[in-house]
Amino acid sequence: MNPDLSILVWSVVLTFVLVLIAVLGALMQVGLLTLVANREGFPEITGWAGRACRAHLNMIENMALFIPLVLIAVIANKTNSTTLLGAQIFLWARVAHALIYIIGIPWARTATWTVSVIGLIMIFSQLL
Repeated sequence: MNPDLSILVWSVVLTFVLVLIAVLGALMQVGLLTLVANREGFPEITGWAGRACRAHLNMIENMALFIPLVLIAVIANKTNSTTLLGAQIFLWARVAHALIYIIGIPWARTATWTVSVIGLIMIFSQLL
């Protein structure tokens, strides 16, 4: 498998792990019956569980950029050491972002998000 695609697969795994953490947090906070209901009047999820949910949503938003960039690079045969490094930077910055977001460190969260965007820019730069 192309190494860039391997990083994409691991990014999908991270996204899945984040949804599991968010669901676990919500389950602990509101209980199973509330989670399986129709969610009318659903209570706000707060604390680390709320941050886990927001970290997951943020990851989905970023995957909407990462997935097409990696796939275009692979299909266009433009993968190289720069796209791989960009993908690796993206993944590890997103791991750090998720942990820091759930813990609740605002400035560090923004810094790791910025680093992940640099990874995206590195991939994009090879497609021009």
